[in-house]
Amino acid sequence: MSLFHEDRLLIDGELVAAGRSFETVDPSTGKVLGTASDAEAGHVEAAVAAARRAFDTTDWMRDRELRLRCLRQFYDALHEHREELRELTIAEVGAPRQLTHGPQLDEPIEMVKYYASLLERYEFREELPELESRGLTHRRWVEKEASGVVAAILPYNFPNQLAIAKLAPALAAGCTVVLKGAPDTPWTTLALGRIIAEETDIPAGVVNILTSAGPETGQLLTTHPGIDMITFTGSTPVGKAIMAAASASLKRVFLELGGKSAMIVLDDADFATAAMFTAFTICSHSGQGCALTSRLLVPRDKHDEIVGLVAAMLGKVRYGDPADPKTNMGPLISEKQRAKVHGMVERAVAAGARLVTGGRPAEREGFFYEPTLLAGVDPDSEIAQEEVFGPVLAVIAYDDDDDAVRIANGTAYGLSGGVMGADEERATAVARRIRSGTFSINGGNYFAADAPFGGFKESGIGREMGVAGLEEFLELKTFAVPVG
Repeated sequence: MSLFHEDRLLIDGELVAAGRSFETVDPSTGKVLGTASDAEAGHVEAAVAAARRAFDTTDWMRDRELRLRCLRQFYDALHEHREELRELTIAEVGAPRQLTHGPQLDEPIEMVKYYASLLERYEFREELPELESRGLTHRRWVEKEASGVVAAILPYNFPNQLAIAKLAPALAAGCTVVLKGAPDTPWTTLALGRIIAEETDIPAGVVNILTSAGPETGQLLTTHPGIDMITFTGSTPVGKAIMAAASASLKRVFLELGGKSAMIVLDDADFATAAMFTAFTICSHSGQGCALTSRLLVPRDKHDEIVGLVAAMLGKVRYGDPADPKTNMGPLISEKQRAKVHGMVERAVAAGARLVTGGRPAEREGFFYEPTLLAGVDPDSEIAQEEVFGPVLAVIAYDDDDDAVRIANGTAYGLSGGVMGADEERATAVARRIRSGTFSINGGNYFAADAPFGGFKESGIGREMGVAGLEEFLELKTFAVPVG
């Protein structure tokens, strides 16, 4: 297979092959695609030193016009390589082709354009009223300046989206970046490094991109004295470890972590529409999305009716070759992840949940798992409390709106969720009671470049995307000068 890809690291403007490598695998077949450079401690040191030098000794932070030009070049280059990146994302990530026309590729590319446009008009200075103090008048203002050197650490599930959601606002803010890709999807991330190195004027050291087979490089980045800020997307346990590691030097930390989001179907909802929406949502990228609604909350007296509708819809989900435009669901990322998902399903059934459909690895090559529906789920059980990251939907019965809100809020997470009901005012009132950072009412789509994304509770700290996403990478500095 000939794919547009890059297996070298980007350090200080140069594409560098490490002395060792690791394999990257096509999850739809289980076959090896090739190898990627496996960064060691020395590569981390070199990347951080380059980013530190670029921030401390060049005009990158202060030259808005240069940053604008570079972001526009990056956008144009991503457009130029869009179809090559699409095939790479399908092959290495296992993302269905239809999903690459949305959040797996096309929408992230447009995010670069959004941040270029925002940078063009954003006010980095705010005037405060004059202050009379100690017999003098003082002129005061606040400037917003780049946070410094950023360590950006990615998971495997949406590598283009997550890399660009960190890179674009960080660069717009004037930061320099050391970006670490996930070991399961190294080529997808390293390809961005090749584009930056060969097709933009982004100065050497401003962006550095690393990949490695193990966690050691990420651990070094989180404690490195040359790093000012960490932005991490991934699991809550790892996020907690990063926050603890960063606390020793009080680094700024942005964390976008796990979720156990609930879709609440009210008793006046169109049950067929709700069933279709939730069935296809949980199968989006095989359930490998932190904001996907993996709990379905239904009126107790309608439980069996809605379960039947959802089961019928899951039967219509086409899973298989992600390169096929008609495929709705591709594979899980690895055999390890599939084993984790299957273990959680088996434990759920043993704990009393009823397996309606699915519940086993698909009988085909690759790391596919059947779309799975569990009914009669205890809201306090593992399957209702812990992130599965697989195509597994847990149906939970509730008694009234108050009970639904209690169950929806009854996890450690607070990333997203949804509600469906014919009475929009009632549905919105329920939505406002859910402790989460994003929420969909009757299928509304909140996910876009200009909309802040992030969570409450153990789903994270801070917001990605939108103006808030830019301001995560800015520090405030207040000035004052006497004028008379």
